[in-house]
Amino acid sequence: MSTETLQIPTPDGPADAFAAFPDGGGRHPGVLLYPDAFGVRPVIEDRARELAGHGYYVLVPNFLHRHGPAPVVDVPEHIDAAARPGLFARLMPMIEELTPARVRADADAYLRFLTARPGVGAGPVATVGYCVGAVLALRTATAHPDRVAAVAGFHPGQLVSDAPDSPHRGVPELTAEVHLGLAEGDMTDEALTEFTTALDAAGVDYTTELYPDTVHGFTMPDTDAFSPTALQRHWDRLLPLLHRTLSDD
Repeated sequence: MSTETLQIPTPDGPADAFAAFPDGGGRHPGVLLYPDAFGVRPVIEDRARELAGHGYYVLVPNFLHRHGPAPVVDVPEHIDAAARPGLFARLMPMIEELTPARVRADADAYLRFLTARPGVGAGPVATVGYCVGAVLALRTATAHPDRVAAVAGFHPGQLVSDAPDSPHRGVPELTAEVHLGLAEGDMTDEALTEFTTALDAAGVDYTTELYPDTVHGFTMPDTDAFSPTALQRHWDRLLPLLHRTLSDD
């Protein structure tokens, strides 16, 4: 497996990024992977490596690049309950600055960069996101329906709100196949119904699933929320989705 650290040109300056891709050259389907709120760090880089091992070119942008290179805040090797309040106190103001307009501008830059990489094939790409990254993955796919064939979000952030620019309001533009893997409490029953109703109205092929015995953050091994069983279920859903939507065969 090969990896590299890259700089993505954006309208607000360069965004640092991590990329993982198969050895041996050739061209591979592209995957834009958005981290959770804690950002690019070893467990996210390992996630990208594992995904690349299945034959994908995986680009992981630092979506908080306006505040400096990753790590934007110091994240401990293990994020326990005691560490979370202090981390979120520092991170949430930065995340809240990610307006839909900024997300779209970044998504344009990330996709343009990803699809121009020598190791990326000419076909559509997928967006994958964790926590707030699921919101970014969905916004990217709705802004670029001609380029994104699959969206996967795990323990997502707020996908449905009363705001006129709530992520779910972009669903009518969506053409990608969607999978949401949820912990109990990630979305209220009302929010999930509103989201799936929008997907149904748009004719989107999708699955939503409540992963048993999980809490928010269940895919992340460096947190107390981690569930090995749920992480495997995540792979069992994600890999077939990517194969269906990005493979030629």
